[in-house]
Amino acid sequence: MLDRFKQFWQGVMLAPFINLFIRLGVSPDAVTLVGTLGVSFGAIFFFSQGWVWQGVLFITAFVFSDLVDGAMARKVGRTDDFGAFLDSTLDRVADGALFGGLALFFAWHHESRLYLSLCLVILVMGAVTSYARAKADVLGYDAKVGIAERPDRLVGMLVPAFFADVLDLWWLLYVALWALAVAATVTVGQRIWVVRRQALQRAAAQG
Repeated sequence: MLDRFKQFWQGVMLAPFINLFIRLGVSPDAVTLVGTLGVSFGAIFFFSQGWVWQGVLFITAFVFSDLVDGAMARKVGRTDDFGAFLDSTLDRVADGALFGGLALFFAWHHESRLYLSLCLVILVMGAVTSYARAKADVLGYDAKVGIAERPDRLVGMLVPAFFADVLDLWWLLYVALWALAVAATVTVGQRIWVVRRQALQRAAAQG
């Protein structure tokens, strides 16, 4: 859903940073690694301390690395696949830290077993969403469908979390977590269904 904004951010807002990093000889892989470390530290440290809006601001500064590294790789003409592999792998680490950190917040500061559990549901379903697409690609199917891909999950959690803390309107975060849990689960179902149809069509064509 949010992929449509990538070109705007990469071509306009983040272009100066992309060009600066290239001139300085910074590797796209280094940007990927620093971004993941920043997001992970921000989520685990700030959320576990109960500092939600501060954590969101800190995390947001590093989230954009996910747009910068790919654009850098294309601009310098990188042809190997390692960058894509590293980016996808470390995305799982960052996602785990984000929703794991929020789970710690609900365990230690805003005590709620229900919303702690929802954080874990989103974490698991988000990982399965990514795995389903990767496995489909390996088998020769297209599973890039769903109502809650990674950018949607990030924005859908970070924005409500920020305003929930700043305005003391925690129901904003509660609603967001319910919506994300449902959407992530539906997305897994969508990908399974789409691959099933493709698999049956392939089997029928071969038979």
